[in-house]
Amino acid sequence: MTGISSTRISLRDGDWPDPPASPESAPFVAAAREGRFLLRRCTACGKAHWYPRSLCPFCLGETAWEEASGNGTIYSYTVLAREDPARTIAYVTLAEGPTMLTSLVECDPRALAIGQPVRLVFARSRDGTPVPCFRPVEADEAPGSEPPS
Repeated sequence: MTGISSTRISLRDGDWPDPPASPESAPFVAAAREGRFLLRRCTACGKAHWYPRSLCPFCLGETAWEEASGNGTIYSYTVLAREDPARTIAYVTLAEGPTMLTSLVECDPRALAIGQPVRLVFARSRDGTPVPCFRPVEADEAPGSEPPS
């Protein structure tokens, strides 16, 4: 998928913390720097999973990278209102099946709902590493369409 937007989000400490670098996550980070979102899918049982790892968590089979749509729905969320600024974290079920823990950004927490469609945006950590977050899909965005630039 191309056209996934990037965003800069102010957190209490000024920026997102840097994710730990590892050889296993390098393809994910490289793709994210190009605006693409990758998942791993098992070559034996066919199930996609998050977080990416080389062995399938369901059957221990080998896995391969695949490009994901960046679309999902809110499974559950909470607002960390005591933080300054407040932050919203959520479980988002991806269109490909896995559910991931993430942050919801560019939204009014009072307008969120379970089952609401969301789309991936990349925030940037202190060192510029893309961090996958999600924002609500606007009413005028057709499902499967590219996000506005």
